[in-house]
Amino acid sequence: MQTLVRVSFFLSIICGWLNVAAAKQTNFLFFLVDDMGWADIGANGSKFHETPHIDKLAASGMRFTQGYAACPVCSPTRASIMTGRHPVRVDITDWIPGQGNHANNKLLHPQDRNNLALEEVTIAEQLKTHGYQTFFAGKWHLGSEGHWPENQGFDINIGGHHRGSPPGGYYAPWTNPALMANKPGEYLTERLTEESIKFLEQRDAAKPFLLYLSYYNIHTPIQPYKKRIEHYNAKAEKMFKGETPTKSEHEGLTRMRQDNAALASMVAAVDDSVGALLGKLKELKLDQNTVVIFFSDNGGLSTRGGKRFGPGCNLPLRASKGWLYEGGVREPTIIRAPGITQPGSVSHKPMVSMDFFPTMLDLAGLPAQPKLHADGQSLLSQLRGNDAGSRTLYWHYPHYHGSSWKPGASIRDGDWKLIEFYHHDKVELYNLVNDIGEQKNLAARQPKKTAELRAKLRAWQKTMKAKMPVPNPAYKAPAPNSK
Repeated sequence: MQTLVRVSFFLSIICGWLNVAAAKQTNFLFFLVDDMGWADIGANGSKFHETPHIDKLAASGMRFTQGYAACPVCSPTRASIMTGRHPVRVDITDWIPGQGNHANNKLLHPQDRNNLALEEVTIAEQLKTHGYQTFFAGKWHLGSEGHWPENQGFDINIGGHHRGSPPGGYYAPWTNPALMANKPGEYLTERLTEESIKFLEQRDAAKPFLLYLSYYNIHTPIQPYKKRIEHYNAKAEKMFKGETPTKSEHEGLTRMRQDNAALASMVAAVDDSVGALLGKLKELKLDQNTVVIFFSDNGGLSTRGGKRFGPGCNLPLRASKGWLYEGGVREPTIIRAPGITQPGSVSHKPMVSMDFFPTMLDLAGLPAQPKLHADGQSLLSQLRGNDAGSRTLYWHYPHYHGSSWKPGASIRDGDWKLIEFYHHDKVELYNLVNDIGEQKNLAARQPKKTAELRAKLRAWQKTMKAKMPVPNPAYKAPAPNSK
């Protein structure tokens, strides 16, 4: 009997030690939204969308005014977050599978991978080697079966498969091969949130975790969130008069007002979900040792080809998802790291999606892996309030896209940004401090700076062995003045 008492006593001590250790371990909750533009949240100035929970998260942590996606479309950025490597390095430079080449395109864009190679080491795999539980819910879009989240380091996969948009839409019955609906009419975002909460409640409390909630919202199809749509219909009717204003963008058309009630309701669904997860963290007393990250994979869809325009608006930023203007790559970015970030702090120094991998390792107290996250930098100093120094960032998007974007690449060096348009055989130069909307092309007035950045971009492309578009032998230029 005494032996059993002693064993029980020592077991209780060990369990106590484990609970203390677990409480000190750093957990991660990563929110990734699909197609959410920089201006889609209240914290970044939206007057039409209402995002009280996301805004509260920003007020409790650090908001980045210049957080960038590695690409203006989804799959490359998602790969960059997972690996800490530039899309060029992992050879995923377009959404999967992307557009094919067409005879009426002036250039042939290069063929890239249709999956994230299993040889790549993901942040989930790296954390897992250090005892982390890893949970994924939502959009994956990094390859077909055999390359899904469970093959890339996640213990649990709820809904992640090869498709980029929700198959069958947002309301059950849907046709997601990795997520069966529980009931007719069920809303996808609510279900993903419920599954994420269930993971938090049922996890092994002795181990740290990575919970990666990757929303399908607010990607097309634009289907109103029924619980919020009446509010936004009424708000739109009160705020706006007349047709939605638009503006030409090369061969495309851009929405110039944030007034889409259906889209706003889908943003609200994300905000409700963020609030539910943050509330659960607090309820479970996990809020003080869980780093929360909020990000989007590319800009909002506001520009499309022909006479159409997108559902969103990215003003004051120019253009849209699919474009290398700021509207395509600057994202709503928030990080709350307890004990590191000051509530309500703001960073104006640029960062990019490859930075999340080394930053998470740093915050977890784990050694850096520079051979893995070759293109990312830890943001720990920045999170502590140090905005000193500058960054040089590169984008390579040599593909045609449905937003009417045509092959090109860009570089941001300090305050300067240069964009090369290969299809149009032209270059544009902007000073983002003075011209966030990229309206004043300074290429002709600043020839030295233009040549300098162009040379720097090409040197980087050569070093990275970036695949370039080539002339299309089947292309026939339209006759002058033809329509």
